[in-house]
Amino acid sequence: MVRHVFVGGKGGVGKTTIAAAHAYNCAGDGLETLLVSTDPAHSVGDLFDQSFGDEPRSVEGVDGLSAMEIDPDEEVSRHLQEIRGKLSEQVSAAMVNEVDSQIEMAHGTPGAYEAALFDRFVTVMRDAEGYDRIVFDTSPTGGTLRLLSLPDHLEGWIDRLATKRRRSIDRYERAAIGDREPRRVLEGDPILAHLEDRKEFFEFAGDTLREDAAFVLVFNPDSLSIRETERTIDRLEEQDLTVHGLVANRLTPEPEPHEEGRGARYLRDRVETERKRLETARERLSPPILGTVESRVAEIRGDRLADVASDLDLGIERDDRR
Repeated sequence: MVRHVFVGGKGGVGKTTIAAAHAYNCAGDGLETLLVSTDPAHSVGDLFDQSFGDEPRSVEGVDGLSAMEIDPDEEVSRHLQEIRGKLSEQVSAAMVNEVDSQIEMAHGTPGAYEAALFDRFVTVMRDAEGYDRIVFDTSPTGGTLRLLSLPDHLEGWIDRLATKRRRSIDRYERAAIGDREPRRVLEGDPILAHLEDRKEFFEFAGDTLREDAAFVLVFNPDSLSIRETERTIDRLEEQDLTVHGLVANRLTPEPEPHEEGRGARYLRDRVETERKRLETARERLSPPILGTVESRVAEIRGDRLADVASDLDLGIERDDRR
């Protein structure tokens, strides 16, 4: 059984609702489930009328379901502070100020946000014991793709850094003469050990994402959303990541046959247009459409989530294809 489910898609298509509905169904099927969100708007808390934080907390009224909301800005700060601490232990006192300066600059650099969230996602995957299913409400498409591409890029980079570190230590030891002892030796070198730990961390991430994860993409029945979904599928395939299936969200409900008037005509025309777009999606997109969810008049919160969940069956609960 797949343990990790990533629900992604273009920003604003309703990923949080679909992720929460799937998590709700998993818990209802007897799976101990954790829902993880990085939405700074705390939408998961709004869905369940409950506050969540950086650590898992049981969802009130839903047996077997817990949730956590990771604040992206706080996670970036925590991540960079952790790097500062480790580097400060491994460089000379004269370099500490330079390390602090570089860390401050890193706050606004491209990739810092994705790197910090990636670290936290992988830590949750590795350390969240006791859960049968972990559902990630991921960030919008672009950020998610950059996040998922990190393992391949960083594994090779770490290998090259470790090789250079070994050469540096070897040359230092060769230069040591007389009673002078080298400051560090190859065995137990903290920097080399840290690089090896990071390599194992990213290897675990890559293996888990490819062998023990299912990716579900959410789209709305409009041309822009379908094109964006198509591009996302292609980019995920470039990372050797297969999309399990798609969910068409926010479909227009069809009016009753007896309803007439301008509003009813508008709705019927819109429904027909969306049907054609769904047919286009089925023809152009290789993953199957596993669920279609209609728009609700009222905001989806509390008990209304169960109504959405009843429309959604992703089939992952019984999926043993991996």
